[in-house]
Amino acid sequence: MFSDIYDVIVVGGGHAGVEAASASSNMGSKTLLITTNLQTIGQMSCNPAIGGIAKGQMIREIDALGGYSGIIADHSTIQFRMLNKSKGPAMWSPRAQCDRKLFSYYWRLFLEKNTQLDLYQDTVISLIMKKHKIQGVKTSFGVKIKGKAVVLTNGTFLNGKIHIGKNKINGGRIAEQEVRGITEQLTENFGFRFGRMKTGTSPRVDGRSLNYEKMKSQNGDEEPKKFSFFWNTNKLEKQKKCYITYTNQKVHDFIRHHFNFSPSYTGSIQGVSPRYCPSIEEKVFRFSDKKEHTIFVEPEGWDTVEVYVNGFSTSFPEEIQYKSLKKISGFENVKILKPGYAIEYDYFPPEQLKPTLESKIIENLFFAGQINGTTGYEEAAAQGLIAGINVHLKIHNKEPLILKRNQSYIGVLIDDLITKGTKEPYRMFTSRAEYRMLLRQDNADERLTPIGYNIGLISEKKMVLLNKKKSKIKKCMYLFQNKNFDPTTINPILCAKKSPKILHNQKIENILSRSEIDLQDIISIPFLMQEIKKNDFSKEILEQVSIRIKYKGYIDREEKNAKKLLKLENLKIPNNFDYKSIQSLSSEAREKLDYYRPISLAQASRISGISPSDLSILLIHMNR
Repeated sequence: MFSDIYDVIVVGGGHAGVEAASASSNMGSKTLLITTNLQTIGQMSCNPAIGGIAKGQMIREIDALGGYSGIIADHSTIQFRMLNKSKGPAMWSPRAQCDRKLFSYYWRLFLEKNTQLDLYQDTVISLIMKKHKIQGVKTSFGVKIKGKAVVLTNGTFLNGKIHIGKNKINGGRIAEQEVRGITEQLTENFGFRFGRMKTGTSPRVDGRSLNYEKMKSQNGDEEPKKFSFFWNTNKLEKQKKCYITYTNQKVHDFIRHHFNFSPSYTGSIQGVSPRYCPSIEEKVFRFSDKKEHTIFVEPEGWDTVEVYVNGFSTSFPEEIQYKSLKKISGFENVKILKPGYAIEYDYFPPEQLKPTLESKIIENLFFAGQINGTTGYEEAAAQGLIAGINVHLKIHNKEPLILKRNQSYIGVLIDDLITKGTKEPYRMFTSRAEYRMLLRQDNADERLTPIGYNIGLISEKKMVLLNKKKSKIKKCMYLFQNKNFDPTTINPILCAKKSPKILHNQKIENILSRSEIDLQDIISIPFLMQEIKKNDFSKEILEQVSIRIKYKGYIDREEKNAKKLLKLENLKIPNNFDYKSIQSLSSEAREKLDYYRPISLAQASRISGISPSDLSILLIHMNR
């Protein structure tokens, strides 16, 4: 039934699990993905959307490295929007509303095409280990499966408990059983620390029962883009509408009157909830001065009446959910298809992991996704990809892949987790990245595709496409830096934009660098339009060049700072470094450095409580 021994066993079929299994198998490892329900592979358990602020950047990075989440999203998109277009390009974030069923369908389809990957439906209840090294897994049916390495991507299933009002149901997702045994084994037998976290989801309602005329229509982009840089998916010709409505004082008063019916306030839930995605009860309590909260009304797919009520996550009893919703404009006749609920589950503080996402305690055991204390499909998928890559590299005795903070949002995510840990569900934001001007969504392929190619996840064909793009950008940059506008041609445009006129010829680059001048202002000038057509410069190429010219000062400054950081990153600390013997270090520094075991001086500098003087002392002893 099974291989004699698998290279990699991935436990869990959520967003982290499918990326991990895809990566390891595509790199050549014989992989088994084992999950409790094969019908829910890649399922969107919460809202039916991929991307968003900082999250869209991560999906593009996953695609650039050779992962599948962006491709799957492109296949199932029903609406695409580029968020934050009114701000600078560092903030532009792609987001796709997806067809929930199609998203899961395409994940299953892509996995089944992989001959290096086996799928199996069962529940892993314990790990098989020998002398702190993984040997395989044991399932609820008593099946023992041998494996050289294991990736745990259990999501919300470890001792999961669902709350709807006073009702408590053991489960990892509604109507799906929880997983028991793994937490107990790791904590009691191997000394792992664990905690409890809480997340929640919103009710699903019948779209036919809503009055959309009372809501604000939210359309997709007129020229929708895609997540995947290389996959030739069809252009999105039609899009579904989303809608926006708002809570009001009547809703808030009703919720306040029923706080004691919410398990979040009765003490039933012990887990820590997400700070940045609170339930409607928590919003009303924490932001008591706000008169309204935004509700996003999101269709679940092309051919379904089911609608997701984004912004109304709740664990109230169903009757209170229903009465609360009815007080929202457009929801007066609402029919609930599925109630919202809260779920609490076990997680393992991620500072117990190496930068590769391998456990520090058990060799060849990797963790990815919500089990590490994160929240969100994108954060999970990013970790799954990196775990899948590194588990393959580890068992084949190759150098690990550790992305730096100046290389990717994925690098920021993992570095934050392993050096700072998290006591609440971690969510990625652009503000977490020091080098966000370098880490734009539009250049993820230039940053990461060569890395994906070197490790075997990116094909030669895709590298050729990337090199053609880079060549076009270079050629277009040369044009803009060397061709001139004469006063007669450009001054009418400058006057119209209230920009100072020129007296002599000036380079296109100099004109475009003015804050009040947009790319669209100049590309209609005949000679430039002719050059663009002759060289076949696409809108993407022109946008890339425009960003580099307009934000050159910011980009140069971040690149300079990144080079300084790189010097510290290159100062590697030996694995067996004896921190406890350095008495000149503060006691807090000795304790934390010994616990976190940073791999470089740069990583040590990001550990809370490590001072500049501690780093200086550490550097002196490293030189010795």
